[in-house]
Amino acid sequence: MLNNLFLEITAGTIDWSRAQFALTAIYHWLFVPLTLGLAVIMGIMETIYYRKRTDFWLKTSKFWQKLFGVNFAMGVATGIILEFEFGTNWSNYSWFVGDIFGAPLAVEGIVAFFMESTFVAVMFFGWKKVSAGFHLASTWLTGIGATFSAWWILVANSWMQYPVGCTFNPDTMRNEMTSFAEVALSPFAIDKFSHTVTSSWIVGAAFVIAVSCWYLLKKREQQLAKESIKIAGIVGLAASLLAAFTGDNSAYMVAKTQPMKLAAMEALYNGGPDQALTGVAWVNPFSQPEYKTEEEPPLRIAVPNMLSILATRDFHGYVPGVNDILKGYTTPDGKTEPSVDEKISRGRQAIAALADYRQAKKAGDETKAQSQLHTINNNMKYFGYGYLEKADDVVPYIPINFWAFRVMVGLGSLFILFFLVVLFFVFRKDIEKVHWLQMAAICLLPLAYVASESGWIVAELGRQPWTIQDLLPVSAAVSDISAGSVALTFFLFLGLFTTLLIVEINILCKQIKKGPQS
Repeated sequence: MLNNLFLEITAGTIDWSRAQFALTAIYHWLFVPLTLGLAVIMGIMETIYYRKRTDFWLKTSKFWQKLFGVNFAMGVATGIILEFEFGTNWSNYSWFVGDIFGAPLAVEGIVAFFMESTFVAVMFFGWKKVSAGFHLASTWLTGIGATFSAWWILVANSWMQYPVGCTFNPDTMRNEMTSFAEVALSPFAIDKFSHTVTSSWIVGAAFVIAVSCWYLLKKREQQLAKESIKIAGIVGLAASLLAAFTGDNSAYMVAKTQPMKLAAMEALYNGGPDQALTGVAWVNPFSQPEYKTEEEPPLRIAVPNMLSILATRDFHGYVPGVNDILKGYTTPDGKTEPSVDEKISRGRQAIAALADYRQAKKAGDETKAQSQLHTINNNMKYFGYGYLEKADDVVPYIPINFWAFRVMVGLGSLFILFFLVVLFFVFRKDIEKVHWLQMAAICLLPLAYVASESGWIVAELGRQPWTIQDLLPVSAAVSDISAGSVALTFFLFLGLFTTLLIVEINILCKQIKKGPQS
């Protein structure tokens, strides 16, 4: 099936399918981090209300929960469309690995989404219908359900980055799960979940502080603003430090499992031992660099040996660059990685042997079938490479990865400083007088989203051309549909999602202007 469809699918279909999925994912991720971040903060606020039982904390809890609800509804709408696109635009992918990829998404839908959607109803409508303790539990369970939902979605995404717990069945021509535990508890999934959730808490904290600072500027809801800033500032600082730690672990996993992504993030053309970490360099954002002829990007400022430490936990560790990965390399400890040309050759052997195996099985020739099966098994590791046209296809667009990574790290560092400054002034009890900080808090809110989206850009564009790392390229994963159909739905979704975003911002602004109510 994959062989035939790959020959028929046009470049236009591939490009528009990628664009449509990217559009949906980017819009969806505008809603998700705020949901995860507000869930923690509103849970803390209601816990304080449960202990103090004051009218102030009741109003404060209800206010932030109302804003959570608006955002939660929009996130659900875009998330459902995102999952449907796997069946409409990526049917080859869904058919090839649906047994594996569908399992965590099924758990997410049946358990996590059911859990959060059930308790969110109690949280909104159960204030006078259930006990205070049960309502508090419902609020926390709503947040836990949302986080649990994120866990399973990130498990599915992490499997695409680092496929484990599966084996290829030549009789069904599908990858089949061999260990659900390996898929669910992959170290890549654990690191990605930890980094993604903690970075989402930053967005939630930045949102709460921005809204609260708006109240301070307007000289309204002073107590709500200052108490909210205290809680959000503590959550934001803790989340920023955790995001830095989990980000380091994620980078280490990328170095082990996706070395080309790391090379693109660093614009590292020629690697080796004792590699420096690039702080800044001039990488033209509008064109792919001449990585085969350039030694390194111009105007590079780097920290000696730091990349080796981060990527290998060894001061003198070997880190391959783009050219090393293309040509093949041998590490100082004797590990050998073949060239991409060799991987392409072996991948094509696997594809050809698979076709011969199926013919032999159909003809009842078990001897030939077993011989071809042996060839398939020996080369299956490079199966996806067989669909590539040339070695350079495995090099992602370096400028986007290089700059998106630096935007993410730079803004992450900025938010650590920001939360420290906010906490300093709020606990000194004069934050209402610091107008420049209030304005800065409002201006920084969009940058929290930019940092969050930049992380996903690195994660997804950095592994191109792969839908599943080393196993299935994008060109062989899309549905056999016309480019015009996908382009049409792209613009329909663009209009729909933009409208949803405008509606959400409008409703949030109205609720913020209205303020807390009993």
